[in-house]
Amino acid sequence: MGEGVIAGGAAGVVVETALYPIDTIKTRLQAAKGGSKIQWKGLYAGLGGNIAGVLPASAIFIGVYEPTKRKLLEMFPENLSAVAHLTAGAIGGAASSLIRVPTEVVKQRMQMSQFKTAPDAVRLIIRKEGIKGLYAGYGSFLLRDLPFDAIQFCIYEQLRIGYKLAAKRDLKDGENALIGAFAGAITGAITTPLDVLKTRLMVQGQANQYRGIISCAQTILREEGAGAFLKGIEPRVLWIGIGGSIFFGVLEKTKSILAEINSRKVRKL
Repeated sequence: MGEGVIAGGAAGVVVETALYPIDTIKTRLQAAKGGSKIQWKGLYAGLGGNIAGVLPASAIFIGVYEPTKRKLLEMFPENLSAVAHLTAGAIGGAASSLIRVPTEVVKQRMQMSQFKTAPDAVRLIIRKEGIKGLYAGYGSFLLRDLPFDAIQFCIYEQLRIGYKLAAKRDLKDGENALIGAFAGAITGAITTPLDVLKTRLMVQGQANQYRGIISCAQTILREEGAGAFLKGIEPRVLWIGIGGSIFFGVLEKTKSILAEINSRKVRKL
């Protein structure tokens, strides 16, 4: 479990740092109503505060996912391994959401230039909206991220199993990264409408234009049409595809390095 926690944290930080500008563009596209233009300045706004949240959130996710997956694979027959991966992904997502949601709220508000620094954002959100302000859009986040985590990790794990059987060997780093990119891009595209809802709910602040997920969906459909639910799909697919490649590549590499270090320690004993 220790290896998974370290590997998950490292993978999460690398992805966020490398791809943050694409994420900022996606957020601004989704938050823009009607034909309003988006800003191209400050694409790294909120990165520091985001990494402070992403590190523990990614570590918690993998720290919960790996042992849950192992336990479920013992319980389920081999032909139902996909169910084990889906379930473990959803449970890992639920566990890490307690940190991921406030991190996402602060990040997206900063990407929209509502605040200058992460500590300011946290302080002012709590003062004006209470603790619940940090969990704005929590329902829509779970609605997007639980299926996202479940589907992405299931596709990744199932493709790895199939590839290993076909190749009759362990996967190389580049192959893990390629499978991760494919899993990320497919899942990112499928969950874009849910991501649009989450973004709108998280960045609305005290405006309270939307009362909840259903109200948000109805308002967007009425005022902007069905096409608005696919806003930001190009940067999202690009960001999550490249992100999946980096995340799973770094994750598997870090796990193998840590396993090698541990085996050396055991041999010395």
